[in-house]
Amino acid sequence: MDHRRPTLCVLDASSYVGLWVTKGLINRGYPVHAAVQKTGNPEIEKTIREMGKVENGLVVFPVDIMDYQSILVALKGCSGLFCCMDTPHVYDEKMVDLEVRGTINVVEACARTDTVDKMVFTSSLTAAVWRENILSEKDVDERCWSDIEFCRKMKLWYPLAKTLSEQAAWALAMDRRLNMVSINAGLVLGPAVAEENSVSTISYLKGAAEMYENGVLAVVDVKFLVDVHIRAMEDSSTGGRYFCFDQIVNSEDETVKLANTLRPLISIPPRCEGQGREGFAERLRSRRLHKLIEGAAS
Repeated sequence: MDHRRPTLCVLDASSYVGLWVTKGLINRGYPVHAAVQKTGNPEIEKTIREMGKVENGLVVFPVDIMDYQSILVALKGCSGLFCCMDTPHVYDEKMVDLEVRGTINVVEACARTDTVDKMVFTSSLTAAVWRENILSEKDVDERCWSDIEFCRKMKLWYPLAKTLSEQAAWALAMDRRLNMVSINAGLVLGPAVAEENSVSTISYLKGAAEMYENGVLAVVDVKFLVDVHIRAMEDSSTGGRYFCFDQIVNSEDETVKLANTLRPLISIPPRCEGQGREGFAERLRSRRLHKLIEGAAS
């Protein structure tokens, strides 16, 4: 642990992305408050608690996102928060409401502290790509939002949760003058993702065929995603939304590779078994992310 570095909080550290953000911060010498939800992923929570026993500078806090005071306890003494909320439970209309309410509590708690200067909010590309007329748009970038009524009509609960949560976070952060950055991640891939992040993965992929054909199905490696999160926290010039993905899946070969990566969660679509090379136009743009990465490298 580097005592010159500020203490940072990760909530929920028992989510898949939260676990890897915690590991990334520890590897860089940051003192970390790992806030784990009582309803989080039990296997990841166990891993976090075991890390807390051996990692100098890692303190684990139990948190209920519906309990404002428990969030404040975890944030005490922290200069920044990584808000990486997800659920190990199936996304439905009730879960959408819980995630939005929890997000509001987390942002309000950050704004009420005397120490938190910045929040990096983990969102999703699904908060930007879902609407009825997507084919009429050449570019899908950080200015785009998923259509809430369309998501409700199609029962796309995961995109709805991510859209409403991010919008609520932005509205409250601006009202409270809290410095916030959102990272809109593609489908997260990485070690043991099929076992440790199965619900979010399946939820993200609902409507995958439509995303694929519209050129907006994208993936991101969790280690790259973590690097972007930490750069966004460290760079004082960052602000707004950043689309974060490694690759757009827009050919049948890439679809087969993705299905193989996520076995046994998903199977290869029958039309892709021949491994054809038909491709669809890419619509996602990530110019802001490139500027962030280039700026950190220079």
